[in-house]
Amino acid sequence: MTIGVYVVDDQRLVRTGTVMVIDAQDDMRVVGEAGDGVEALAGLRAVTADVVLMDVRMPRMDGVEATRRLLATPGAPKVIVLTTFDLDEYAFAALRAGASGFLLKDAPAEELLAAVRTVHRGDAVIAPSTTRRLLDHVAPHLPDAGPDPLTEREREVLRHIAWGETNAEIAGALFLSEGTVKTHVGRVLAKLGLRDRVQAVIWAYEHGLHRRP
Repeated sequence: MTIGVYVVDDQRLVRTGTVMVIDAQDDMRVVGEAGDGVEALAGLRAVTADVVLMDVRMPRMDGVEATRRLLATPGAPKVIVLTTFDLDEYAFAALRAGASGFLLKDAPAEELLAAVRTVHRGDAVIAPSTTRRLLDHVAPHLPDAGPDPLTEREREVLRHIAWGETNAEIAGALFLSEGTVKTHVGRVLAKLGLRDRVQAVIWAYEHGLHRRP
């Protein structure tokens, strides 16, 4: 299956380079491009895209608002947020708006391509080296919340997710099989009504479960 990618960035050179990288892949094709959120929303109504690469800082309408409006529509594509800054409240806001991933613009091409494929499969892109710093930066401004519906084991798994660990790493830390961890992750998402691991990380930070003992 060919993955339809829509590229949104106000810097034409960056956009052109991204388009060239994607179109060089056998399993991807660029279905459109835009220079800001207004243009992107209009363009995405006319094409079928699977994944949107969304810059966050743009004129007229930034990527946060564009992501929020796009993901409010039925059958919306997945969104990967791209930013120049690893400590960027705009990127965090876009994740809260429903984006499935977060990448720095200077990420290697292979990392970007892997992110597109990962998100297209229905998973989320969480790069511990960037997302954790981002969340640590904004965490002090988030409110603590009351009780949650999770069991102690599910809460423990969620805590490790918030630390940016993979299922394999969580399994090793908790002496569980990867299959068991995957089951716990699924239960966490279902109980909390979350779409993916990105939303799980945000929920954990908002509820104070990210703090290490």
